[in-house]
Amino acid sequence: MHSSLELKREVEAIQIPSGDAIKLPLGMKVIITQSLGGTYTVATDFGLARISAKDVDALGIDPEASKKDAESASSNIPEGASDLEAQVWNQLKNVYDPEIPVNIVDLGLVYDCAVEQTEEGKNRAVVKMTLTAPGCGMGPTIAADAQSRIMTIEDMDDAAVELVWEPAWNQGMISVEGKMKLGMI
Repeated sequence: MHSSLELKREVEAIQIPSGDAIKLPLGMKVIITQSLGGTYTVATDFGLARISAKDVDALGIDPEASKKDAESASSNIPEGASDLEAQVWNQLKNVYDPEIPVNIVDLGLVYDCAVEQTEEGKNRAVVKMTLTAPGCGMGPTIAADAQSRIMTIEDMDDAAVELVWEPAWNQGMISVEGKMKLGMI
């Protein structure tokens, strides 16, 4: 991608890989290095930063034009998933590590995804996921992105995304689709 542009307004961003919140000033020159799942990774004079979907106008991008539909198949989605669980999996396919151009499902970072019914009869998604590296400062940001994507599902009342470290992630967990995207096969 690597498009260079000037920011149209001041914008909140997340510094990569620390996960710290920063403000990028109006007029700052940035280079878009990745645009996946509605978020944008930009290179600045201070390193990489991630701009969320709600702030794409700061890049001069029409928010409606940047939306994508990710209903494609993945070998990492269990065959026995209920319809609602399949919707959760598909929303998780819109979540990306800002440094890797493969979604968290195809990276094999999602270990478990279930939809439970609470005592009040409400639907609650429970997701267990990991990161490619335990020390990644972006973990809470990626988990929050996953939770907010799940909450866009019409019949979903609550969502919990837990970061876990067992088993340790390895490249063998990447789906066939992810390996193809990364040029591993």
